[in-house]
Amino acid sequence: MTNSAKSVRWMMAGLLPLMLGARSLSDGGMDMQTESRLWVGGSSSVRGWECKATTFTATIASAPNAAATVLAGEKAVDAVDLIAPVDKLECGNGQMNGHMRKALKAEEHAQIAFRMTSYELARSSDSLVVTIDGTLTLGGTEKPIQLTGMAAPAGEGALRVTGTYSFKMTDWALKPPTLMFGRIKVHELVKVGFDVVLKDHTH
Repeated sequence: MTNSAKSVRWMMAGLLPLMLGARSLSDGGMDMQTESRLWVGGSSSVRGWECKATTFTATIASAPNAAATVLAGEKAVDAVDLIAPVDKLECGNGQMNGHMRKALKAEEHAQIAFRMTSYELARSSDSLVVTIDGTLTLGGTEKPIQLTGMAAPAGEGALRVTGTYSFKMTDWALKPPTLMFGRIKVHELVKVGFDVVLKDHTH
């Protein structure tokens, strides 16, 4: 698929909730705060590793006062799209950066993308559990996934959603990287962690 075709697909997917009657961003919407974090980590034949997304973006369509509504246990978010550029992953050293970008097919597929399709909220003791269904795109392969996270207040009217998701790179047709001429092998099971802080648009 060409970059142009991809752009059209993402644009149409973003418009779909609006065409189906979802609330528009002008009616609400949320902004991701700068303290939000996204990372991926795992193990190898020698040691553990972690790559941080130094930049990523999220587009959230929601009702007004969504943070408070979600924290009250009621749905208020219509759509979530998250994009992380592969070349902005920082693994702590240049060699690992290069190998990870190659493993994720960065030259052909520059972005890691997640799109929410639905979610559920449930109380567990004093916690609010969020179960999120969506699609994760890695290396050009798109697959459905389900995330489980925790929602909590983050001060000043903000909403914090945290959680992890484990998967095998081979499930996305990706080959785990090797370093030092094959002497260090990255294991295929990796874990994505997210700590996202959201605030309602201010008008």
